[in-house]
Amino acid sequence: MNGKIIDLFAGAGGLSEGFRRNKFDIVAHVEMDYNASLTLKTREAYYYCLDNKLEYYNDYLNNKISRNDLYDKIPANILNKVINKEISKETIRDIFDEIDDKLNGENIIGIIGGPPCQAYSVAGRARKKDMSDDPRNYLYKYYLKFIKKYNPLFYVFENVQGIFSAKDGTVFKDIEKGMKRLGYTFEYKLLNSKDFGVVQERKRVIIIGFKKELNIHYPIFEKSSLNYSIRDLFEDLPPLKSGECNNQYKCKPNDCVIDLKIRKNKWNTLTYHESRNLNNNDAEIYKLCIKNKNLKYTDLPNKLIKHNNKNSFLDRFKVVEYDKPCHTMVAHISKDGHHYIHPDIKQCRSLSVREAARIQSFPDDYYFESSKTSAYKQIGNAVPVLMADIIAKKIEELL
Repeated sequence: MNGKIIDLFAGAGGLSEGFRRNKFDIVAHVEMDYNASLTLKTREAYYYCLDNKLEYYNDYLNNKISRNDLYDKIPANILNKVINKEISKETIRDIFDEIDDKLNGENIIGIIGGPPCQAYSVAGRARKKDMSDDPRNYLYKYYLKFIKKYNPLFYVFENVQGIFSAKDGTVFKDIEKGMKRLGYTFEYKLLNSKDFGVVQERKRVIIIGFKKELNIHYPIFEKSSLNYSIRDLFEDLPPLKSGECNNQYKCKPNDCVIDLKIRKNKWNTLTYHESRNLNNNDAEIYKLCIKNKNLKYTDLPNKLIKHNNKNSFLDRFKVVEYDKPCHTMVAHISKDGHHYIHPDIKQCRSLSVREAARIQSFPDDYYFESSKTSAYKQIGNAVPVLMADIIAKKIEELL
């Protein structure tokens, strides 16, 4: 069974991409960030072109036509699946109306998504001491309103581990009570994307619920037999120095990028393989970190230490190791790349946008709008596509 679903707090669309691969029909992506909403529209354009004329999409990626030129070739009802609005008391009625217009009386079978996690993030709370009044603490209440309105067969709610302790655990308990009151099961696990074949250690809380009368329980996920490394993941990407861009593949795709559905055999358009500029001080730090594995900030020579804070965030410089999965990708990569240093000392740089996207298992044909900084942020916030793909496949089997 497949059917129509809604993606709330959609971000760049990692979760919906996984469901789409399993033939679920995304009726609406609701996302407040303008750049992320453009990314979702461009992805919708990709799928439309895939069935019609893929050269339009390739022309856009190769800067032969503008984004507006591409969108002009896409029917309005396809692009209008993306609702670029913040979900709030003032907007929710309008969002319901927009979705209802798209449904034409048909039913929604699933709601997926996760409210922005900064207010639940332990790291976020450490940086901003009192987040008790942060409105993002309560966005889950709108998620519940969508469940009540559309009465789907299932939901998938994704978030960070900090949701367990947010507001002394009351947020998590409130979500559980709300789902059960609406007639749904409430089961959750702390899942690691590495166990799904993603080349990244990333633990996230995944709550999955079904209408109680279906008598369906949490899917059983078998550990993936795929066990690739960063070295495998980056093999076909050309080397870069800091500040460089090279969008020509080095070689044909290997088993890793084919098995992880990152690059198809005939896909030859590489985008966003560009790295940040690096100043001399940071370049020296990067070299030391690569040589000595991950040094603490206080282990650096005094002449390289420029920050007064020597008591916290001492692992602010961290190398992505070649022969292991990457550590957790987060949105802070949009501010600087110090936590994601490329392991090759000859390249001496942080990860390119495309490398970061691959670590999140986004395919190379996925394009992020509208700038390098925005792309990093969207990638860091996303659900890994391969993980979403397997979750969707299991739900489809259970239904």
